[in-house]
Amino acid sequence: MVSKTIEHGLSAYGVGEKLRALRLKKSMGLVELGKHTGLSPALLSKLERGKLFPTLPTLLRISMVFSVGLDFFFGDERKRHVVALVRRSERQRFPERPGARDAAFYFESLDFPALERKLNAYYAEFNPVSEGKGQPHQHEGAEFIYLIEGKLSLKIKDDEHVMEAGDSIYFDSSVPHSYRRIGKAGCTALVVTVP
Repeated sequence: MVSKTIEHGLSAYGVGEKLRALRLKKSMGLVELGKHTGLSPALLSKLERGKLFPTLPTLLRISMVFSVGLDFFFGDERKRHVVALVRRSERQRFPERPGARDAAFYFESLDFPALERKLNAYYAEFNPVSEGKGQPHQHEGAEFIYLIEGKLSLKIKDDEHVMEAGDSIYFDSSVPHSYRRIGKAGCTALVVTVP
């Protein structure tokens, strides 16, 4: 049971409102957010409505889904981060879809501590996937890929683009697209998305 004094102090940060705003900005439902975080939709609903205050590990799990730091929820909104340094050891690796056993790629956010980002940058590592088995996905905005190593097949709608190390591509990411590593050699890329 949280005392009234602590409840009042925590309420001032508006964590639930900020969480809801992040979720709606990504057009994500409570069930989908629950799949990404491993938290129940009922718990997430209580957090958003301020009926319950999250623990720091719970809030961090949610933060990582939206690529924001904890300071997004607790920082002074008048003081904006103009620099956000991410050390390699701080990055977390995620599959393309929560719980995916046959993920076509894994990604690591390269800019998660930055507040109010104008873009999202990721390091991606692609796995071999049988031709035609890639899971197409789409999201608002544009995407840019710079292939660091390996050979990658990028299917955008019905067109296939084969990329080799050093190649780059920019495309409208609202069009369904999927990735497939070609060959046995490792395949990694810098991926930038813009909402």
